[in-house]
Amino acid sequence: MRSILSSVLTACLMALLCGCIHEEQFDNTPEGNFEALWTIIDEHYCFLDYKRQTIGVDWDEVHSRYASRISDKMDRYQLFEVLAEMLGELRDGHVNLYSPANVGRNWSWHEDYAPNFRADIQDAYLGTDYKIASGIKYRMLDDNIAYMVCPSFANGIGNGNLDEIMHNLRSANGLILDLRDNGGGDVTNAETLASRFTDERRLVGYMSHKTGRGHNDFSKPEAQYLDPSKGVRWMKRAVVLTNRSCYSATNLFIRNMKGLPRVTIVGDKTGGGSGMPFSSELPNGWGVRFSACPMTDANKNQIEFGIEPDIYVALDDADASRGIDTLIEYARRLLNNAQGATD
Repeated sequence: MRSILSSVLTACLMALLCGCIHEEQFDNTPEGNFEALWTIIDEHYCFLDYKRQTIGVDWDEVHSRYASRISDKMDRYQLFEVLAEMLGELRDGHVNLYSPANVGRNWSWHEDYAPNFRADIQDAYLGTDYKIASGIKYRMLDDNIAYMVCPSFANGIGNGNLDEIMHNLRSANGLILDLRDNGGGDVTNAETLASRFTDERRLVGYMSHKTGRGHNDFSKPEAQYLDPSKGVRWMKRAVVLTNRSCYSATNLFIRNMKGLPRVTIVGDKTGGGSGMPFSSELPNGWGVRFSACPMTDANKNQIEFGIEPDIYVALDDADASRGIDTLIEYARRLLNNAQGATD
């Protein structure tokens, strides 16, 4: 049995080894760079069959359609535009093309949805006297509900800091963990925080990695477990707030939290983006990055394209106009009602 971190490291190593096996050589021409990019995705991207089934992407048809747009007379900006547009067919926020002048990306996973978040209103709930540790802002609200904001998993989260946070909030009746607009970061930090909410080892999902060039060449799914922290743990009720901008490592954090007995996920479906990254390079030096190691939840449901909350709650415009955060207030009522039922 492996923890999430050890299985992630194994998958990254296997993806690296797979990427080093007999890569075809292409010329540094518009056509050569196009063929290189198409082939890299064809052999290593892990969701081609899933994309075909869900949104009808036929990667061979994409090749035929975009090849006709490639010309030796193209400059580098025109080539970048066509290649980035081709990658956009995948509609995947984890697929990026990097040149010195630009980054090709698809952000429809959050741009096409209501944000359900306003930073100015969040700031009003935090006030000016909140505490901050490891990038996490926290305070007690006036109804004895703890409020924590984790804006990113990009920076290290220290176990000593988490011990202090949990100790300072120990008298609260419940905890609101606000992850809205957390775009991810380091999966180790996400696991470190999630480990504070369980008192036993739990199966949270599975991971596979590419073993060959075929679209379905994957290893047997390997179980991933969330182990309890050896530090101070939160064993009271908790509500986690999400929106479509919860992505990548944050999506994985939500997967690990969903189903814990004292945790409720409230808000909107997450943005997704769970697959571990694979990087390669085109003949002209441009980089390409995408997912090569698919992850699922404990029931083997795909999580790459978002995780449903336990309870859908949207930010109400009328509330927002009065400086009220609908999601925070819903979470407060949920926790206070649960506390009242146990008194």
